[in-house]
This record gives sequence, C-alpha cells and structure tokens, in this order.
Amino acid sequence: QVQLVESGGGLVQAGGSLRLSCAASGLTFSSYTMGWFRQAPGKERDIVTSYSWSGGSTYYADSVKGRFTISRDNAKNTVYLQMNSLKPEDTAVYYCAARPRHKNVLPPQYGYDYWGQGTQVTVSS
Repeated sequence: QVQLVESGGGLVQAGGSLRLSCAASGLTFSSYTMGWFRQAPGKERDIVTSYSWSGGSTYYADSVKGRFTISRDNAKNTVYLQMNSLKPEDTAVYYCAARPRHKNVLPPQYGYDYWGQGTQVTVSS
C-alpha cells in the first residue's frame, strides 16, 4: 500500500519561510518522479515543482521560481519543498505526488499515480 504523508504546513507571515516534507512508503521511491502541487480555494490544483526520478531535472512553475526549492533524499524516501519569501497568493493546500518513471515522457504536471492528503499553508499579509 502506497502512502505519501505531507507535513510542515502552517501559518506564516508574508516574507517568511516554511519547509514541507513528504514521506513515502510502499513504493520504490528512487523510481518515481516526485511533485508538489497546490490548490487554493475555488481554484484548480496546479503543479508547483517536480524532481525527476533520475535526479537529472527539476521543474518549477514561474510563480515560484527563485523562491521555492525542491529536494529529495532517496535514503529517507522523502521529498522536501523549501518555500522562502512567501506571499499571500501562495496560500493553498499543498500536495505531494509520485509519478512512475515510465511516465516521464509526459509534461511535468501529468501522470501522477499517488497523492498525499495535503497540508495547509496560509500566508498572512
């Protein structure tokens, strides 16, 4: 049974930082591209960033480039999202997701088979 469990969300003031973690179990972590998505109230879920299974590439949405950093520790089966210079518009539920490597031909926002339950990030102005 695959599980992705996010943690680290919370309330932070604009300009502050948060670090999200996503611990994976039940899958061969190193064979999966890991992504972070977010969904704000009344909006669709959008990709924020991804880190390829091979470690060779990352993707960032334009809205977070230069502020957010994704990293992964295959020994700990964990992916992280360091979020700096947070803005009120970053407020959303953040989800991690796993995509098997055979789907790496797809654009970065597609092909995820497994999802976490989400963690709330609220940025106050």
